[in-house]
This record gives sequence, C-alpha cells and structure tokens, in this order.
Amino acid sequence: MLYKSDSFEVSFVKENIAEFKFCATGSVNTLSQQTLSDCAAALKELAANTDIKGMIFTSDKDHFIIGADIFEFLPTFTKPEAELVTWIKDATDVFDAIEDLPFPTLSVINGLALGGGCEWALATDYRVASDSAKMGLPEVKLGIMPGFGGTVRLPRIIGADNAMMWITTGNENRAADALKVGAFDAVVSANKLQESSLATLELAIAGKLDWQAKRAVKLQPLKLNRVEQGMSFAMAEGMVMGKTKGHYPAPVMAVRTIKAAANSSRAEAMAIENANFAKLARTSEAAAQTGIFLADQYIKGKARKFAKHSDVEIKQAAVLGAGIMGGGIAYQSAYKGTPIIMKDIQQDALDLGMGEASKLLGAKVKRGHMPMEKMLATLSKIKPTLNDADLQNANIIVEAVVENPKVKQAVLADLEKNMPEGTVLTSNTSTICIDLLAEALDKPENFCGMHFFNPVPKMPLVEIIRGAKTSDKTINAVVDYALKLGKSPIVVNDCPGFFVNRVLFPYFAGFSKLVVEGANFAKVDKVMENVFGWPMGPAYLLDVVGIDTAYHCTGVMADGFPERMARADKDPVTVFANEKRFGQKNKAGFYKYETDRRGRLKKSHDQTAIELLAPITDAPKEFDKQEIIDRCMIPMINEVLLCLQEGIVASPQEADMALVYGVGFPPFRGGAFRYLDQTGLANFVATADKYAHLGAIYQVSEQTRKWAEEGRVFYKVEG
Repeated sequence: MLYKSDSFEVSFVKENIAEFKFCATGSVNTLSQQTLSDCAAALKELAANTDIKGMIFTSDKDHFIIGADIFEFLPTFTKPEAELVTWIKDATDVFDAIEDLPFPTLSVINGLALGGGCEWALATDYRVASDSAKMGLPEVKLGIMPGFGGTVRLPRIIGADNAMMWITTGNENRAADALKVGAFDAVVSANKLQESSLATLELAIAGKLDWQAKRAVKLQPLKLNRVEQGMSFAMAEGMVMGKTKGHYPAPVMAVRTIKAAANSSRAEAMAIENANFAKLARTSEAAAQTGIFLADQYIKGKARKFAKHSDVEIKQAAVLGAGIMGGGIAYQSAYKGTPIIMKDIQQDALDLGMGEASKLLGAKVKRGHMPMEKMLATLSKIKPTLNDADLQNANIIVEAVVENPKVKQAVLADLEKNMPEGTVLTSNTSTICIDLLAEALDKPENFCGMHFFNPVPKMPLVEIIRGAKTSDKTINAVVDYALKLGKSPIVVNDCPGFFVNRVLFPYFAGFSKLVVEGANFAKVDKVMENVFGWPMGPAYLLDVVGIDTAYHCTGVMADGFPERMARADKDPVTVFANEKRFGQKNKAGFYKYETDRRGRLKKSHDQTAIELLAPITDAPKEFDKQEIIDRCMIPMINEVLLCLQEGIVASPQEADMALVYGVGFPPFRGGAFRYLDQTGLANFVATADKYAHLGAIYQVSEQTRKWAEEGRVFYKVEG
C-alpha cells in the first residue's frame, strides 16, 4: 500500500503502475473537503516516489466520481468573496498537482464522471471510459460554474465551442459523444476497461504515446486567433442570453471566463476562474438554484421513505382512459419497466394511445437513444383492451376518464366492485376533491388521487392526494409506483385543486383583473416571462392548459373557495370559453396558432381576441412592470402561504418543488418560499396591503401577518 485514507487508497496494480482508487464509504464517490485535503498530501508524496512510472485513477463504485459534496460545500459559499477565492484556489491546486505529476496519468471512467469528477478526469493525461459512461459539468444548474479547472482544461481539450456547449447546458454527455470531441481517448466495453486502460498507460510509459504533448496543450493559451475568438465567444454569449433572458448569470459568467482566459497560461487562467467562481457562488441565483437541489433531495428522500414501507408489489399497472393523459401514463409506465393495461371503451382511443407511445419511442430510436428491439419490447408492455376482465391482474389502477365528478364516481364505483382484493385505486384528477370521489366507494382507504401533469413524459411532478380516509398503505404504494415511473411524487392533503392548481388559479385571477382594467395581455406575458422569469406568461399558459379546461377548473375552485375564488362577472376566460376559443387545442385563444415546419405550434397576435375582450375591459392602460408582477404574484403566494398554514402541503421544500416541477416557477428564484425569504416576508405583506382593496386574494392571513412581525424565514441560511 502506497497511501491510504478514508476515501481512497493507492497501491501498485502492476509493476511500476500505481492505482489511485476512490473508495469512500457510501454508495457513491464524492469530493469532500477532507478528501481534497487528503489528496493534496497523497499527491505530494506520490510525486516524489521514483518507483512510480505511471498512475491510473479508478473507482470501486458503479460510478467514477459524481462531483463535490454540495451539502458540505454550501456553507463555504456564504464566506466573504476574498476568503472564498482563497478556498477555491486551495482546491484547484489539488487538480493542478494531478496534472503536474512527473509520470503519465489516466482516468478509468465507469458510470458517471460529473462536476468535480469530470474535472478530475480532465486533469489527467488520458481518459478511457466504458461504453455506458457519461461525463459532464452540471454546475450551471446550481447557479455556479465549474470551479476545479473545468473552464480552463475543457476548452483546451475539446475546443472552445464544444466546451462552452457542455458547460452552459450542464448536460451529461454519452461516451460516444465524448469520444467524438476528444473528451475521452478511448471507449471500450466495461469488461475490457481495466485491461485497455493499463495497455494505454504502458504505451505512454514506453514513449509510444506522447503524454507530455497532451499535457502541454492544457498549460497553454487556447489555439484560436483573435478573429476566431471574437466570433466564437460573441456567438456563445448571444445564444446563452437568448435562452436565459439574462436571468441566469452562471452560463454567461462561464463563457466570459473562458473568453478572459483564452490567451492565458494555466496559472493565469485558473486565477480568473477562481475569482469568477467566487463571485457566482455568492449570488442570489446560486442560493436559489442550490436551494432547489437541496429541496429536490428532500422530497426524493421523503418519497423513498414512503416507498420503503409499501407492502404492495406492483407487477402490473392499469390505466382507465386512453386519452392524452391515459396514453401518456401508459407510455411512461412501459418505458420505465412496469407493464400496463390501457383500457378504454373506444377502439379509436386505444389506437390513438398506442400511436402516441409509438411516436415517442420512435423519436428515441431516430435519435440513436434506443435500439429498435427495445422499442418493440417497450410497446409490448402496453396491453390495449376494451375488456374489463383484463384489469383483474392489475395491482394499481389509475382512473383517467373525463374530468366530471359524476362520471368519475360511477367509473370508480364500478372498478371497486370488480377489482381483486388489495388492488390500489387512484384517480388522475386535477381539481376534484378526492373525498367527494371517495363517497362512491365502499373502501375509501384503498383510494387516493394521483394527479399527473401534461405532457406526462416530460413533466416530473406527480401530486399524490391523501383523502380523509386514505390509508398509509395506499399512499406508500402509490408513491412507490410514482417513483417507478421516474417521477417526483409529492403527497398533499385534499382540497379543491389540491396544491398546484389551488395556487395557480389565483395567479390567473390576478392576471384577469389586470386585463379587465385595461392591461394588454401580451405585454403582461412579456413582463412575466422576461422580467419575472416564467417560461410562459399567464395568457400563453392559459392557451396551453386549454381555455375550456381553465373555465371548468375555475368553476370547481369557485365552489370550493367562494370568498376568494368566485368566478368574476368580467372574465376573459369566460368570454373565450363561450366563443369556443379553447387555446392551442383549436388554435385560437388569447393568441392564434399556426403549425411551423417542424410541426410545432407558433403563437401570433390575434386582433379578434382583442375585439372579443373589448366589451368587458376598460380603456387601454399602461401598467408599471413591478405592478404587473405584484398583481399576478401576490394572489399565488398568498395561497401558497395558506396551503402551508392549513397543512395542505407539509413543508416549504415540497411547496417550492411542486411549483418548479408542476408549473415552471422560475428556478433562479428558487420557488415561492425561497422568493419570500429573498424579498422579505414583511416586505411582501406591505406590498400586498397596497392592493388589499382589490379583493380577498390580495389580503394576507393573520398567520402570515404574525409571521412577518416575527421575522419568519422559511429556509435557514446555510452555514
């Protein structure tokens, strides 16, 4: 043994070749501060060992290194900027020490090499990976950028354009793609990984591969002339700004860092990265995006606890209703490995559902992400049927018929009478109270809500709604199934609209009031998209949701919360619903829609919509951008606060992740509660009070006012 610590050990694997093996306790290898400190000491000692002629870096886990331990590093981000620069330089010195070892080095990459793990591999001379390996720098998703030399080494290895694409998107890159651009030197099957890696290193030791030349490239300026630099960096920054609308500083800073260091040596380039990383780490966006990461870990951990206690083995699922939602659920279940029966009363609906599944899978085959055999095997896991008897083998049934309580009650009651003992029954409903539906059942303890979001394959959230009589056994089983589907399940308590739609419709109501008072809805959309950061403004979102769907849901919410959510006398949604302008589904709503060359719907101005709204709206009026934001957001945030106070949602983390995953709340703001912490609850109450005369949706609760007086914060400052 040449060296041993709690997270790695070094020994000779072959004559004169040392193996530096990461073997931290736990299921994955991460880079903690202690690990980096131990590595610094080990590398100093190993560099002086003249018996070592080459070194491979390996992992004893399924993955190489998945990055830095973010839970441990977050408190460091709260330090003063100068102190943070010193800290990050100490860390990058470790990676420089890898690169400066007096013999050739090689990373043996199995599974994932992400973040600091990717940067570790970049510091070595060679990288040999298994064909299932993936490599990437996901730091921008946390509001930061690579800080262990990623902005310095990656552009010099794979070229500036490729590197900026990797870094600004934060995506994981498949082995074949990484090989094409030169991030990997070789890709082999997993069973040949060690053998191939040692053979490569032996060639380098023998002088048959010029490892010093490969290393020298990383120590020098980028090989781009001034004209090439100008074009490359201007285009990259323009693309990033176009996609982020300036809301996310991390990808922009990454581009500017690479640009600033383009003509620098490694030492100079690393100093630029250190300084810019420290600036980013202290931004509100970094706090929000790392907060989302932590909240995501929280909801996943909570879901795993529910699933761990499930005693229902789900070998066969079923969905009743082969519409858009039912077909999406069937596809997702089959794709993730759970066979599913898709039942409908119309053959045309079944054909539509199977056609949609085929289209989704076919797209994966076309992109090279799935072999044809797997596509066929996945389709075989969906059994379309008109026969009720086929449901007998299902362990869980998801009812996904029309959003009508009487129809759903009748269908659920019939299912309960005919399904086997122990089958779990759920309803995919977006607003109807679970307790109301449960009135039709003899055993409501076996029933709960399972609210999917459209389109099912893309939307990560599933709201699981606990009724008053729902058993823990049922909740555990349904959470387990949602996890099997690859979803992020959040358990909420029952009320009209549950959590997501209950807080979304006051937002729509605030928007509608603005329109009635003379605001131009397209301008409101622009403010809510470009200034606040929503992916779609409220008018556009209503068109996507469906005006008819929104009209129906508004009625449900009005019945459930008549004081705050009664249907307005003057309501744009009502106007369009009466005119059968249902939004994207029939290409006319607030906007008109046309299909572009790629088959996507593109919105444009529609004067007819303006004319239809004229009878219910005041004369055109300009509103200040901040007033537009306040008038739309205060009703939503008020309702979010009420849901926490009433126990509809259990925690700020679950509320924030439901908003981010369910309706696209801007991640750089971190969710409603993170947003409240950053603006200050007292400031929110003061602003809401300015608009209290507009109605109950703007009036804060006594509990909210009390929290504001107490200086309540919803997330403790990390550190």
